[in-house]
Amino acid sequence: MISPRTWFDAAIMRLARVGAAPGDDEEARLRKGLLVLLSVGVWPISFIWATLFLALGSWTGLLAAVYLAISVASIVLFARTGNASVLLRIQLLDIVIAPTISMAPLGGFLGSGAVGLWGLLAPLGALVFNGVRSGARWYVAFVVLFLASGIVGSVIGPVAPVPAWFANVILALNVVVGGTVFFTLLAIFYNQRQDALVALRGEHERAETLLLNILPGSIAERLKARPETIADGFREVSVLFADVVEFTPRAHKLAAAEVVGLLDRLFSHFDELAERYDLEKIKTIGDAYMVAAGVPDPRPDHARALALLALDMVESVAPGGAVGDLGLELRIGLNSGPVVAGVIGRKRFLYDLWGDAVNTASRMESQGTPGRIQITSATHELLRDEFVCEPRGTVPVKGKGDMETWYLVGRR
Repeated sequence: MISPRTWFDAAIMRLARVGAAPGDDEEARLRKGLLVLLSVGVWPISFIWATLFLALGSWTGLLAAVYLAISVASIVLFARTGNASVLLRIQLLDIVIAPTISMAPLGGFLGSGAVGLWGLLAPLGALVFNGVRSGARWYVAFVVLFLASGIVGSVIGPVAPVPAWFANVILALNVVVGGTVFFTLLAIFYNQRQDALVALRGEHERAETLLLNILPGSIAERLKARPETIADGFREVSVLFADVVEFTPRAHKLAAAEVVGLLDRLFSHFDELAERYDLEKIKTIGDAYMVAAGVPDPRPDHARALALLALDMVESVAPGGAVGDLGLELRIGLNSGPVVAGVIGRKRFLYDLWGDAVNTASRMESQGTPGRIQITSATHELLRDEFVCEPRGTVPVKGKGDMETWYLVGRR
């Protein structure tokens, strides 16, 4: 046996789906369902009002009956067409006219038991469903009708009088029941605005996270505060380039998804290492990984931090390392010196470095040895007291001539 509560819940769900179209998004379905439920929710009240007034011999009960008939017809029409805007206009006109004009034959403001207050549902409904400007227009219409009907009723007296006790009961019911409906509408409106604010905060947080994933935190803050060109010079910075040895021939033998998956796993691990040492990942270029220390925030141990990162990177791809099962080998180059750093682009921001120190670091990688970490004399001077470095000798470097270089072996 179906319980009354279960039956009621099922009926509410069916009503909420009236007029819903397959292509409606979640918000459209919610708005349509809410409009239908609010419209249907007034039916029992209008039926009771019509019955009570007619039972006491007041033909104004016919106005409540007409309101009910129009409201039911509009829901039937909505179920056929799914046109929510038409339903809303009919409901607003119905509720703003029927209660307010019934004040005139009942004797005005007091004699009618303030039945005209129900007309307030029109501006409140317009406010909830169409916004402030629409709500304001409907409020003006309500005020004009309410005052006009009340004044006419007060002047001509009750054409369809009801007992004083009944007028008092109706006044109490209109205030209590009507106030409950008005409060419900305002609560819905408030919740809509709160949901919108929460959604807006969520979008803002996602945008913040995305910006921080693209740019260093301090640079992102500067860019938000003053959207202008950002360019800074740094005298002491270390730059690292790492490249996967013979990756291109290997990539030709793999499916596209496998290539991306392999690099994603490798570079994601490098990202974790860079974060561990508080280093700034600059970018990836194909199968190359670029990271720097000393930008955008200067630090005296820039060379040391990058040296530790480089050693961890080599260890991680070795057999038994964190990504050793990928079977990859790295060529790594380090250099230290002055650079210029800044943000370029307008649609896709990029924090990048320029200068001879950057070019030399790239040469240390490209002209290095697989499985080794090649460093310049500038970096060697900063590391030799704490790290074991093996002289490689003088090597020709494109664009630089002969340069003395070392291999970084490990910590002392």
